[in-house]
Amino acid sequence: MKTPKELKVKPIKNGTVIDHITSNRALSVLKILELPNEKTTVTVAMNVLSSEMGSKDIVKIEGRELAPKEVDKIALIAPSATINIIRDYEIVEKSKVHLLDKVKDILKCPNPNCITNTDEPVQIKFFVTGKKPVVLRCYYCERIMEEDEIEAQF
Repeated sequence: MKTPKELKVKPIKNGTVIDHITSNRALSVLKILELPNEKTTVTVAMNVLSSEMGSKDIVKIEGRELAPKEVDKIALIAPSATINIIRDYEIVEKSKVHLLDKVKDILKCPNPNCITNTDEPVQIKFFVTGKKPVVLRCYYCERIMEEDEIEAQF
């Protein structure tokens, strides 16, 4: 009987590794980051065994560090994610995503009658009422938005 060889993903020299993404959400993370594109090398691992989470997704992005607004968006669909900044094959910065108490100008309220869905010049805001799982409440109409609706907007 043959023993299986362990295949490993090549480490990245410079860029970002997003670890501890909620299972099956890696593709949504890619949508948030507008990836893949012809200039960026991306590695995706989905449903990887995890002692902490049971299973998780991982995204590696060569040659790119994330903007704070991108990290805020990722926190909405993967509140346990860890962002690792890689330089010369070393982790130089490691941080957990942080879901703020208010989310502004990222999502749209799903209530068609909400004032934010009219021509009124109002800032779209949600209160975070739950973090694991993520639950949001519209500042204006109080409509509740749960994970599936949040993810669908990306």
